[in-house]
Amino acid sequence: MSTATSTHTRSVVQELLRRIGTGDPEHIAELYAEQGDWKLDWPEAEHGRPATPWIRHRSTRADAAAHYRELAGHHVPEQAATEVERILVDGNDAVVLGEIRQTARSTGRAYRARFALHLTVENGLVTRHHVYEDSLAVAQAFEAPRE
Repeated sequence: MSTATSTHTRSVVQELLRRIGTGDPEHIAELYAEQGDWKLDWPEAEHGRPATPWIRHRSTRADAAAHYRELAGHHVPEQAATEVERILVDGNDAVVLGEIRQTARSTGRAYRARFALHLTVENGLVTRHHVYEDSLAVAQAFEAPRE
C-alpha cells in the first residue's frame, strides 16, 4: 500500500475520533459507509441486553448513529473520558489502542476498559468497525446490585 493511502486512512480515523469526542451521533455517522461491517467482541448471548443495547453488530450508517445515541443515553457524559494511546495504520486499515472511562447511568458505577478498535477506510469512509474491549468491566458496571 502507498504512503498516501496510509496518510488518508490516518486522517479519516483522526477525524472520526475527533467527532466521537464531540458526541454528535449524526455527524459521527457521516464518516461511515452506507453499508459496513460493525462487530463487537462480546459473547453473542450478551448482545442487545436491556442494560447494554448498544452492544450488538451493525451494518448501516443509520446503525452507526443509533450506536452513538444509545451509548450516550446509557452513560453519564460528564464522567466520560477516552485516552487514545496509539493509532497504527497499514494502508486502508487502522488499529486504535486506548482506554475508556465511563460511568453507567443506571447504576452510577464507574468503569475503565482497555480497547482495540480495528477500522478499515475505503473512499474516505469507514467500512469496518470492530471493537475489542474489556467486556467484563462494562457488564459489571451495568449489573443490578446483588441482594
